[in-house]
Amino acid sequence: MQAQTRVVTAHVPIGLAKKIDQASARLERSRGWIIQKALVSWLDREETEKRLTLEALADVDAGRVLGHETVSAWAARLGKTKAKKR
Repeated sequence: MQAQTRVVTAHVPIGLAKKIDQASARLERSRGWIIQKALVSWLDREETEKRLTLEALADVDAGRVLGHETVSAWAARLGKTKAKKR
């Protein structure tokens, strides 16, 4: 059984449309396939960002935070230690 679909239209800048066409030709896939993959990827990132934001806000509400001095000291140490050779 084939999944149900719905047509969604959008106006995109000409430069973006050209990139979609180029990717479509390079990958030998339809423009619709390219756009669907891009939307799925973007929506996954958005959902992850929302989840992480809610987790961070819950940490703040629970008092699991670092003070300004601790973060400043950490930032000051960045780049001052040498990477270990493997």
